[in-house]
Amino acid sequence: MKQLIAQFSRHLQDALRTIQEASFDPAPHSIQNVLITGLGGSGIGGSIIADLAAPKAKVPVLVNKNYLIPAFVSEHTLVIACSYSGNTEETLAAVKSAIEKGAMVACITSGGRLKQLAADHRFNQIGMQGGNPPRSMFAYALAYLAFILTHYGIVDFAFAKDLSEAIALLDAEEENIRQEAEAMAKKLTGKTTQLLAVAGNLGIASRMRQQLNENAKMLAWEAEIPEMNHNELVGWEGGSKQYAALFLRNEDDYARNQKRIDIIKDIIRKKTDTVLELWSKGDSPLAKTAYLVHFGDWVSYYLSEINQVDILDIKSIDLLKSELGKVPF
Repeated sequence: MKQLIAQFSRHLQDALRTIQEASFDPAPHSIQNVLITGLGGSGIGGSIIADLAAPKAKVPVLVNKNYLIPAFVSEHTLVIACSYSGNTEETLAAVKSAIEKGAMVACITSGGRLKQLAADHRFNQIGMQGGNPPRSMFAYALAYLAFILTHYGIVDFAFAKDLSEAIALLDAEEENIRQEAEAMAKKLTGKTTQLLAVAGNLGIASRMRQQLNENAKMLAWEAEIPEMNHNELVGWEGGSKQYAALFLRNEDDYARNQKRIDIIKDIIRKKTDTVLELWSKGDSPLAKTAYLVHFGDWVSYYLSEINQVDILDIKSIDLLKSELGKVPF
């Protein structure tokens, strides 16, 4: 996993090359809404790209993490299915329902039944090499989703320019990121961490929480500002030094939310002295996102080392899938 994390910018480069060689058909119908369906390491790219698309998208871009799909899905819906293995049963069920409703479908996968389904129905599809943990292939999902939404005219991400910026930024900052991530990991050791981000960046916090879950075998949870100010903030009255708060920040976050964060930090510090901030770097939203995600991945790696756990082990997920496999579907 260490090598895969280190190859993040290389994955972005490879994804950009694949995009430049891709040949996608145009939409057969007008697009009135977009549904990105996928789960776990394959689906988190959808959560993040939907956040990034919201300020500019011409139609609603929603995320689905379920077997079922919303009732609004129709021939005017673009459904983007994301499953690295191509065999995620929830995603396959959602795609089959989308087909029944006549929706337009595009697929991101390395193989499996989803790739075959895409070939059978002549869906637009784009992929990457298989055989790795889905969470380690995030760079591909982020780049491909930006490309697909741009291709269909939903939002212009200027992905070639912005991804190139992200690659240069990560390569220049790699050593600093590793050193700072290791220092942060030491501060989070033994803590249950709340990851806080302003509205529009919650997907990035979710990604870091997922990495702490799977890589470091730690519980964590994410919270969105300002929503958490209206309920969850009160929960910190029951907080203690067992917990940590990590704010994921951007210099261009809405000013009123910046002020909220200053106040929230003072409130939380009454219960724990582990209140940290991680500021993004980069100019474009895609570059800032890549920086925060990559930094979080390294934090989870160093915590896996500190916790002396097998970073690749996901036996709880494997057990769940094994038990589900005994039930006809």
